[in-house]
Amino acid sequence: MAMIHSNIMNKTDKIYVAGHNGLVGSAIVRRLRKAGYSNIITRASRVLDLTRQADVETFFAEQRPDFVFMCAARVGGIGANMTYPAQFLYENLMIESNIIKAAFTADVKKLLNMGSSCIYPRMAPQPMKEEYLLTGPLEVTNEAYALAKIAGIRLCKHFNDQYGTNYISVMPTNQFGPGDNYDLKNSHVLPALIRKFHEAKIHNSPVVLWGDGSPMREFMYSEDLADASIFLMNNWDYKAIGEFVNVGTGKEISIKGLAQKIAKAVGFGGETIWDGTKPNGTPRKLLDVSRLNKLGWSAGVSLTDGISYAYKDFLTSATRM
Repeated sequence: MAMIHSNIMNKTDKIYVAGHNGLVGSAIVRRLRKAGYSNIITRASRVLDLTRQADVETFFAEQRPDFVFMCAARVGGIGANMTYPAQFLYENLMIESNIIKAAFTADVKKLLNMGSSCIYPRMAPQPMKEEYLLTGPLEVTNEAYALAKIAGIRLCKHFNDQYGTNYISVMPTNQFGPGDNYDLKNSHVLPALIRKFHEAKIHNSPVVLWGDGSPMREFMYSEDLADASIFLMNNWDYKAIGEFVNVGTGKEISIKGLAQKIAKAVGFGGETIWDGTKPNGTPRKLLDVSRLNKLGWSAGVSLTDGISYAYKDFLTSATRM
């Protein structure tokens, strides 16, 4: 049986952020530092390969973190998910399994597992409530990633049930923000659109986009997710609240509407062409965030403002080209 610990992070507690160079992990590190947490530990993937169990166990045994934000993952958009399903399933399974087990062995006080809204069935009722998990078939274009994330949620749950740990999982909606990946081959839709519209403006060319623009999506600025994650780490207890919680804005927009917003932010006035031979993905994805709102947290950055901030980040990003 695991020891009973305080749920609240003290400013001097040792906090490990796995995946600190990623979009969400880097935002959490910035937020923690801004809030005065002084003992944050990180390791780049070239130093610590989280898919290697022995290396992860050695790291936890040596560092003994008090709290863990598990943000490390192999991620990507529809194209990347369809091209590399084996890597998406294997690497994400290994990362989360190794970290969760090592956290238990090292007697970590609390762990936050970063999931994804893709865990829900393709045709789940909207907005998607937490209880809709495993009630229908997944979206085929990102099934491998979704299966891995579902396994992570359940692994946390079963450790909690069997050993009395306090591991929590959050299911964020689509994220974007500072330090995003703008590579057209494996980025998510919003940063990919920023780059496409920017390059089309520079070259005075049309923009060609996948599908017909009809799917409805929800987008959240990564700094908001970081704020929500720290709030939940300090205010959410597994036994009191449950297995996992959705994190989003509760607002949706069509991909076509998103493209129009980004075109305006970028200053693109050319033609947009929709390629109907390419997949749309899930028709609609909107999270029910009432459970999170009842806990006392809601998103603060609007989509319009977030896109403006993201475009400024793109213009100054060394990785955008």
